[in-house]
Amino acid sequence: MHARDEMNRIHRRLIDTLYTEAMLLADEARGYFDAAGREERSTLDAITRVAFSCESLKVTTRLMHVIAWLLTQRAIDCGELPAREALDPSRRLGEAPESDADLTGRMPAQARSIIDASIDLHRRASHLDRAQAGEVEVESPARAMMARLNRAF
Repeated sequence: MHARDEMNRIHRRLIDTLYTEAMLLADEARGYFDAAGREERSTLDAITRVAFSCESLKVTTRLMHVIAWLLTQRAIDCGELPAREALDPSRRLGEAPESDADLTGRMPAQARSIIDASIDLHRRASHLDRAQAGEVEVESPARAMMARLNRAF
Protein backbone atom coordinates (compact mmCIF):
# COMPACT_ATOMS: atom_id res chain seq x y z
CA MET A 1 0.00 0.00 0.00
CA HIS A 2 2.90 2.32 0.69
CA ALA A 3 4.10 2.12 -2.93
CA ARG A 4 0.60 2.98 -4.16
CA ASP A 5 0.47 6.01 -1.86
CA GLU A 6 3.84 7.12 -3.21
CA MET A 7 2.64 6.69 -6.80
CA ASN A 8 -0.50 8.71 -6.02
CA ARG A 9 1.64 11.46 -4.48
CA ILE A 10 3.91 11.56 -7.53
CA HIS A 11 0.90 11.59 -9.85
CA ARG A 12 -0.64 14.46 -7.90
CA ARG A 13 2.60 16.48 -8.08
CA LEU A 14 2.92 15.80 -11.81
CA ILE A 15 -0.65 16.90 -12.46
CA ASP A 16 -0.21 20.02 -10.30
CA THR A 17 3.01 20.90 -12.14
CA LEU A 18 1.40 20.44 -15.56
CA TYR A 19 -1.63 22.45 -14.43
CA THR A 20 0.58 25.34 -13.33
CA GLU A 21 2.49 25.16 -16.62
CA ALA A 22 -0.76 25.12 -18.61
CA MET A 23 -2.20 28.09 -16.75
CA LEU A 24 0.99 30.12 -17.15
CA LEU A 25 1.14 29.30 -20.85
CA ALA A 26 -2.53 30.19 -21.27
CA ASP A 27 -1.90 33.55 -19.62
CA GLU A 28 1.18 34.16 -21.78
CA ALA A 29 -0.71 33.21 -24.94
CA ARG A 30 -3.68 35.43 -24.09
CA GLY A 31 -1.40 38.36 -23.32
CA TYR A 32 0.62 37.89 -26.48
CA PHE A 33 -2.17 37.24 -28.97
CA ASP A 34 -4.30 40.07 -27.50
CA ALA A 35 -1.54 42.71 -27.43
CA ALA A 36 1.98 42.40 -28.84
CA GLY A 37 0.92 39.70 -31.25
CA ARG A 38 -1.64 41.96 -32.88
CA GLU A 39 1.05 44.50 -33.68
CA GLU A 40 3.39 41.82 -35.01
CA ARG A 41 0.56 40.24 -37.00
CA SER A 42 -0.04 43.48 -38.87
CA THR A 43 3.50 43.29 -40.31
CA LEU A 44 2.91 39.86 -41.87
CA ASP A 45 1.77 39.06 -45.42
CA ALA A 46 -1.93 38.23 -45.90
CA ILE A 47 -1.59 34.42 -45.83
CA THR A 48 0.63 34.46 -42.76
CA ARG A 49 -1.77 36.89 -41.02
CA VAL A 50 -4.63 34.42 -41.52
CA ALA A 51 -2.42 31.54 -40.37
CA PHE A 52 -1.39 33.60 -37.33
CA SER A 53 -5.04 34.06 -36.35
CA CYS A 54 -5.72 30.36 -36.88
CA GLU A 55 -2.70 29.42 -34.78
CA SER A 56 -3.89 31.57 -31.90
CA LEU A 57 -7.15 29.58 -31.94
CA LYS A 58 -5.23 26.29 -32.16
CA VAL A 59 -3.11 27.26 -29.16
CA THR A 60 -6.26 28.10 -27.22
CA THR A 61 -7.88 24.80 -28.22
CA ARG A 62 -4.83 22.76 -27.20
CA LEU A 63 -4.57 24.54 -23.87
CA MET A 64 -8.27 24.24 -23.07
CA HIS A 65 -8.18 20.50 -23.83
CA VAL A 66 -5.15 20.06 -21.57
CA ILE A 67 -6.59 22.18 -18.75
CA ALA A 68 -9.93 20.33 -18.86
CA TRP A 69 -8.08 16.99 -18.75
CA LEU A 70 -5.91 18.17 -15.86
CA LEU A 71 -8.97 19.34 -13.92
CA THR A 72 -10.43 15.85 -14.35
CA GLN A 73 -7.19 14.38 -12.98
CA ARG A 74 -7.30 16.74 -10.02
CA ALA A 75 -10.92 15.81 -9.32
CA ILE A 76 -9.93 12.14 -9.28
CA ASP A 77 -6.95 12.83 -7.00
CA CYS A 78 -9.23 14.69 -4.58
CA GLY A 79 -11.77 11.87 -4.56
CA GLU A 80 -14.45 13.98 -6.25
CA LEU A 81 -14.57 11.65 -9.24
CA PRO A 82 -13.98 7.87 -9.45
CA ALA A 83 -10.81 6.95 -11.37
CA ARG A 84 -12.81 4.92 -13.90
CA GLU A 85 -14.53 8.16 -14.98
CA ALA A 86 -11.24 9.36 -16.48
CA LEU A 87 -11.56 6.62 -19.11
CA ASP A 88 -14.91 7.90 -20.34
CA PRO A 89 -14.38 9.35 -23.83
CA SER A 90 -15.89 12.67 -22.72
CA ARG A 91 -13.20 12.99 -20.04
CA ARG A 92 -10.25 11.94 -22.19
CA LEU A 93 -7.88 14.49 -23.65
CA GLY A 94 -9.28 16.10 -26.79
CA GLU A 95 -7.41 15.91 -30.08
CA ALA A 96 -4.91 18.66 -30.81
CA PRO A 97 -5.30 20.63 -34.01
CA GLU A 98 -2.34 20.25 -36.37
CA SER A 99 -0.06 23.16 -37.15
CA ASP A 100 1.70 23.71 -40.47
CA ALA A 101 5.43 24.01 -39.71
CA ASP A 102 6.05 25.99 -42.93
CA LEU A 103 3.47 28.62 -41.95
CA THR A 104 4.43 28.78 -38.28
CA GLY A 105 8.05 29.13 -39.35
CA ARG A 106 7.17 32.48 -40.93
CA MET A 107 5.66 33.84 -37.72
CA PRO A 108 7.33 36.05 -35.11
CA ALA A 109 9.61 34.24 -32.65
CA GLN A 110 7.32 34.69 -29.65
CA ALA A 111 4.34 33.29 -31.57
CA ARG A 112 6.41 30.26 -32.62
CA SER A 113 7.57 29.76 -29.04
CA ILE A 114 4.00 29.78 -27.69
CA ILE A 115 2.75 27.49 -30.48
CA ASP A 116 5.60 25.03 -29.89
CA ALA A 117 5.07 25.10 -26.12
CA SER A 118 1.35 24.35 -26.53
CA ILE A 119 2.11 21.45 -28.89
CA ASP A 120 4.67 20.05 -26.44
CA LEU A 121 2.35 20.40 -23.44
CA HIS A 122 -0.48 18.68 -25.30
CA ARG A 123 1.88 15.89 -26.43
CA ARG A 124 2.97 15.23 -22.83
CA ALA A 125 -0.60 15.25 -21.52
CA SER A 126 -1.62 12.96 -24.39
CA HIS A 127 1.07 10.48 -23.41
CA LEU A 128 -0.23 10.45 -19.82
CA ASP A 129 -3.83 10.11 -21.02
CA ARG A 130 -2.96 7.16 -23.27
CA ALA A 131 -0.91 5.53 -20.49
CA GLN A 132 -3.80 5.92 -18.07
CA ALA A 133 -6.10 4.22 -20.58
CA GLY A 134 -3.58 1.41 -21.04
CA GLU A 135 -2.92 2.40 -24.65
CA VAL A 136 0.83 2.75 -24.10
CA GLU A 137 3.06 0.68 -21.96
CA VAL A 138 4.83 2.80 -19.39
CA GLU A 139 7.69 1.21 -17.54
CA SER A 140 8.99 2.86 -14.43
CA PRO A 141 12.78 3.27 -14.52
CA ALA A 142 12.91 2.20 -10.88
CA ARG A 143 10.88 -0.95 -11.58
CA ALA A 144 13.06 -1.76 -14.59
CA MET A 145 16.15 -1.51 -12.40
CA MET A 146 14.55 -3.70 -9.73
CA ALA A 147 13.68 -6.30 -12.38
CA ARG A 148 17.28 -6.31 -13.64
CA LEU A 149 18.57 -6.71 -10.08
CA ASN A 150 16.13 -9.57 -9.43
CA ARG A 151 17.28 -11.35 -12.59
CA ALA A 152 20.93 -10.82 -11.66
CA PHE A 153 20.54 -12.30 -8.19
